[in-house]
Amino acid sequence: MKWNLTPRESGLLAAGVALVFDQATKILLLYGLGFIVKPSESHVIGVLPFFNLVMVWNPGVSYGWFPAGGPEGTAVLALFSIAAVAALGWWLWIADRLSLTIGLGLVIGGALGNLIDRLIYGKVADFFHFYGHGYDWYVFNVADAAITFGVIALLYDALLKPDAKAEGGSA
Repeated sequence: MKWNLTPRESGLLAAGVALVFDQATKILLLYGLGFIVKPSESHVIGVLPFFNLVMVWNPGVSYGWFPAGGPEGTAVLALFSIAAVAALGWWLWIADRLSLTIGLGLVIGGALGNLIDRLIYGKVADFFHFYGHGYDWYVFNVADAAITFGVIALLYDALLKPDAKAEGGSA
């Protein structure tokens, strides 16, 4: 079976997959493993010598920056997320390169996943904690990973895309 998706369709598919996978893992971990706890409580499940599942409620954005100080702050972060998704969605709609549309789709799907958390819980649920050899990485979720890989795809597209002017033969 061969899929002949346009770049736009590929980007929309990437957004959908990121969003569904993010929400599915959050439902599994929050409700299946019982991680729905008060923000002051902590669950830690050791999975590998360098990886734990841990419950962290993030009231802000990446690394806990700009924490929402109550319902007003949560509303501001939610509105910012909606505006960012709208702008990125417009960009995805007019883009025509696969790496660009997939990157945009991953960022959109991740942003929507975290927005859903913010609207339901007032905070974002994070679970995945990697560490080792004295180093400790922040706790993140699938949405955060999708955003990170989406930004990498955007950088790849910006730095390595074929230069249209060079192909046209003009100097």
